[in-house]
Amino acid sequence: MIPIALIQSTAETLMDKAAIEIPQDYLDGLQAAAKVEDGDLSSFVLQAMLENYEAAKEDRRAMCGDTGTPRWYVKMGNETQIEGGPIALEAALRRATANATNGVPLRPNRVHPLWRTDHDNNVGIGAPEIEYGYEPGGEWIDLITVHKGGLFGTDYRMLFPSDGIEGIKRFYLDSLVAFGKRGLACQPAIIGIGLGGCKDTCMVLGKRAACLRTVGDRNADPRIAALEDEFKELGNSIGMGAMGFVGKSMVIDCNIEVGYCHTGGMQMSVHAFCLSSRRAVARVYADGRVEYRTDPDWFTPYQRRETVEWPPMAEAAE
Repeated sequence: MIPIALIQSTAETLMDKAAIEIPQDYLDGLQAAAKVEDGDLSSFVLQAMLENYEAAKEDRRAMCGDTGTPRWYVKMGNETQIEGGPIALEAALRRATANATNGVPLRPNRVHPLWRTDHDNNVGIGAPEIEYGYEPGGEWIDLITVHKGGLFGTDYRMLFPSDGIEGIKRFYLDSLVAFGKRGLACQPAIIGIGLGGCKDTCMVLGKRAACLRTVGDRNADPRIAALEDEFKELGNSIGMGAMGFVGKSMVIDCNIEVGYCHTGGMQMSVHAFCLSSRRAVARVYADGRVEYRTDPDWFTPYQRRETVEWPPMAEAAE
C-alpha cells in the first residue's frame, strides 16, 4: 500500500520541478530551433528564453511569471492500493498544489468564472484538474504535473471525412496563424493535435498530445508518425517564429493522437503547450521508492488499444 504522506511530499517536489526545471527534451528542441532561426526578433526571444531558463534553475525561481494552471495526470498499475483510497489521493494533490502555490511560489491563477473568487492557492471547484489512466499489472502510481497556459492556444473544429488530410492541414495552419497573429499562444511550443473521439474527448486527446509526449517522440502508427514529421515542417514554414515574430521556429514538435469517432464526422483539436513546457513526473512504489523523470510515458500500447480484451486475444493465445 502506498502511503498518502509519500504521495503528497512527492507531489510537492514535482510542482517545484515543473515550475523551475525545463525538461531536457524540450530544451534540446529549443536549442536546435535557435541554431537555425534567422529572424532578428525571433532569434532575440529564443536566446532570452534560454538565458532565462538557466537563471531560473540557478535561482530556484519559476521560469515564467505566469505559471499557468497546474493540473495532474495520474496513472497506476492494476494492483495499486493507496492509503485512504482515491479521496485521500485527490486531497493530497490539492494540498500539494496549494502548498506549492505559496512555496515555489506559483501565481494564484484560479478564480471563480462569475464571482472571480480567488483562494490564492490554485485550488477551487474543479481545480486542479485530475485525470486518470491505468496499466495492467504492478503496484505503483505515476504522478504527472503539467502547468498548462490557461487562456488561449487551443481550437476545435468539426471536420468531415471528405475533408481528408488536406482539411486537417488547413485547420492546423489556420490555428497556428491565429495563435501567432493574435497573441493567443507563446511560441515556440509543442503542438498537440487530437483527431476523432467526441468533442470533449477530442479536446482531451489534443491536450494530452501536447503535454504528455516528449520532443522527438513519434506515434506508434507509422502513417501518423509521418504526418507528425510533415506537420512540424509545415508549421515552421509559414513565416512565423518565436512569439509570432517573423521567423521559422513556431513549432518545436507536433504530436498527433487519435480516437475512434462517429462515422459521419472527423473532430479535430489543436493545442499549443507553451514556450515554458512545464511538466514533471515521478513513479511512487509501495516500498517507498520514488523515481523522478520528465517523460510522462502516457501513451503506452495499452492506452492506444483497439481490442476488447487485453492483451489482444491472438497474442494471448500464443
